[in-house]
Amino acid sequence: MRRLLLMRHAKSSWEDPALPDHDRPLNPRGLRDAARMGRWLTRENFLPDRILSSTARRARQTCEVMCAALPSVSPEPLLLPQIYEFGRIHPLLDAIASHGGEARVLLVVGHNEALHDLARHLADTGSGSDMSELHRKFPTAAIAILEFDCEDWPSAVARRGRLIRFMRPKRLQTS
Repeated sequence: MRRLLLMRHAKSSWEDPALPDHDRPLNPRGLRDAARMGRWLTRENFLPDRILSSTARRARQTCEVMCAALPSVSPEPLLLPQIYEFGRIHPLLDAIASHGGEARVLLVVGHNEALHDLARHLADTGSGSDMSELHRKFPTAAIAILEFDCEDWPSAVARRGRLIRFMRPKRLQTS
């Protein structure tokens, strides 16, 4: 069995409109939410064996802050340019299949709309409320957790999985 954690980067800053999109940092809310989601992953024992991340600054910062809230054994993120994708799911599917390796729990930190489309594409079944919420919106710093009954990542992304959780930071306001 494999678990795929899809996380949208945390809220980014638009304070400097001249800054290229790739270089935008997290804003204060994004920093809080990334830490909050890392603590939630730890509490729920959804700890990644491998992390794939977009090369964008806000995604890298999301990983850094979130990983600081994970146990000290958390892996270093592998930064992949193809995860800096907004409109197509195929580069994300290819990244997961090619770089998931032996990880049983794989975390991918990316961007919308591609990440939202990927989650909806892969989530075949799941709890009604989580499925409904996932289909409606994929907010910043939200995490969709999917399970696949298979032995490798190429097999996982070739089929549909089961959405076991969909969590967004606003549901964790007090943590």
